[in-house]
Amino acid sequence: MHWEQLLSDRRLGADATERRKAQGLARSDFERDYDRLVFSPPFRRLQNKTQVFPLPGNIFVHNRLTHSLEVSCLGRSLGNIVGDCLAGRHPKAQEIPFRSGISAIVSAACLAHDMGNPPFGHSGERAISAYFKEGNGQRWEELVKAEGGRWEDFLLFEGNANAFRLLTHQFKGRRSGGFALTYSTIASIIKYPYSSLSAQGKNKFGFFATEEETIREVATELGLKQLGEDPLRYARHPLVYLVEAADDICYQIMDIEDACKLHILGYDEAQGLIQGFFADDELREIQHVANTISDPNERMGYLRSKAINLLVEEAASLFLDAEKAILAGTFEGGLIQHLSPRLLSAYQACSRTAYAKIYSAREVVDVELAGHRIFSALLDQLIEAQMHPDHLYSRTLLSRVSSQYEMNHPTVYGRIQSSLDYISGMTDIYALDLYRRITGMNLPAV
Repeated sequence: MHWEQLLSDRRLGADATERRKAQGLARSDFERDYDRLVFSPPFRRLQNKTQVFPLPGNIFVHNRLTHSLEVSCLGRSLGNIVGDCLAGRHPKAQEIPFRSGISAIVSAACLAHDMGNPPFGHSGERAISAYFKEGNGQRWEELVKAEGGRWEDFLLFEGNANAFRLLTHQFKGRRSGGFALTYSTIASIIKYPYSSLSAQGKNKFGFFATEEETIREVATELGLKQLGEDPLRYARHPLVYLVEAADDICYQIMDIEDACKLHILGYDEAQGLIQGFFADDELREIQHVANTISDPNERMGYLRSKAINLLVEEAASLFLDAEKAILAGTFEGGLIQHLSPRLLSAYQACSRTAYAKIYSAREVVDVELAGHRIFSALLDQLIEAQMHPDHLYSRTLLSRVSSQYEMNHPTVYGRIQSSLDYISGMTDIYALDLYRRITGMNLPAV
């Protein structure tokens, strides 16, 4: 793979006329990607989608929107470091937008990386998968397979694959190319560039069967290395590693801070976890400043910022050291897995604590339980209505679904996918409200 092809400002679905009009504007095409995402309804809806903890009462914790914005900040920093170094490393490649492009691409991709996630955080993804694996969704398996549909797309439902669909699919009434983002920005969110047939039973894949032609187009435009034809599989776009690192750093550190604010972790335990990232001489300097901050939340915020800065610099350095392997498509794992021993040990300590105490906390488990019940009911009703569209109840229910979703799709696979398109775009609040209304638990006021 080659940088001059990988950093393409061509847009998915755009014609030559639009391309000429875009040139000469104050914003680069990659910056336009960022702005286009910020102004989009799916991005705004992230403010009412769970990150880990239930949406706040009197204590503010991260939602999907704040998480995505913070990840984008880290992505911009990573892109700045890497872009500047690559520009110096490849001085003859003056036409390649290392400095102006990489930072903008990564920050935009970071904004978009969670836009395909359903309500209720990652528990929402698990609830959807469970519905088709263990719940009433099992009854559609034979019908989907009989018509040649890919059942694994539902059985292993993945927010990353759904983000790719959201950004690229031409929903009814929409323009060609979906969001019409640049090929480079689109490719930079594909964390798992293979289909569900290569997922090996895990909820990790990058595109549904319906987007295979789109991924081929993106890969051809950018020169992504193809690793398999059947099932379709590609090497990652190099900038995926920076997007992934920004996400990994952000959620791991911020989950510790949020858990401390909610008193799921004690302050001393949370502080000890963050301090583990620093060498002794670094820690003495940092602690000197921290001791001047009397507010415990502010003190934690200061320590967190120092840890994030350290991890960002390390991740950028790792990327630059591995540039050749990344371009060859032979780099194994993510950047975080290659951290220096001290940083990796501290990161793993945070991860172990998160799984032992945070993700199993009652508040988090209750969200997952609610998600299972809500998704099961919504999918039951929506899919059944599509199977019997002439029934009175079906017509009434389907009439409240936005016209952009193809509820009259001719295939069972398409009907299920349309239901998932609709549900995954919901906010937590809307999903709960719809569940209450269609089950009769909450009737409109009269």
